[in-house]
Amino acid sequence: MSRRDEIAANLAVVKDRIAAACADAGRDPGEVRLVVVTKYFPASDVRLLADLGVTDVGENRHQEAEAKAAECADLDLTWHFIGGLQSNKAAAVAAYADVVESVDRAKLVAPLARPGRPIDVLLQVSLDPPGREGRAGADPADLAALAAKVAETEPLQMRGLMAVAPLGADPAPAFERLAAIHRDLLVDHPGATWLSAGMSGDLEHAVRHGATHVRIGSAVLGSRPSVQ
Repeated sequence: MSRRDEIAANLAVVKDRIAAACADAGRDPGEVRLVVVTKYFPASDVRLLADLGVTDVGENRHQEAEAKAAECADLDLTWHFIGGLQSNKAAAVAAYADVVESVDRAKLVAPLARPGRPIDVLLQVSLDPPGREGRAGADPADLAALAAKVAETEPLQMRGLMAVAPLGADPAPAFERLAAIHRDLLVDHPGATWLSAGMSGDLEHAVRHGATHVRIGSAVLGSRPSVQ
């Protein structure tokens, strides 16, 4: 089986999973956008994905993302930056990313606006219990102020929320809580309708609780390369 055939087969399975999850939730599959996470995979895979109709790709690491976006600049792709973001790298990320999903503190906002490109921004909210080591994302109590900061900063566009289910925990209650947090955000920001949640192992739970974007890596591209 060629690499293209392998990716095409995996892609079909994932799309079927999304469609089935939407059917179970009474949703239109067109409401859920697939973001294929290409971290550690070569630009040649990105080209295969584009050829197979994928429009959105996600990257976690700035250096790799920057190089890959430049190498694939001829492709009509939407680049999502989904990794932890350092304030001193934010402006550089905003130079190529179309969507930044990992904004979790006000310090990132001004640098993201510096290149002057319209950037779709998602606030990363933590679903982990307080005090957990390695906890990523803003505390839900801090979202209102952070959302207001993004909304008032041109040319950034406040689009919604992103979250990751707590490691080793049942994702269903976490995504149920995320849906409630998102409803609260929509009161003041009715245009912030995007909800990025769900990965290869838990996309069904995310779709059930309103995810508009799912971030899928291994289920489409396979196990990450051993050489990184």
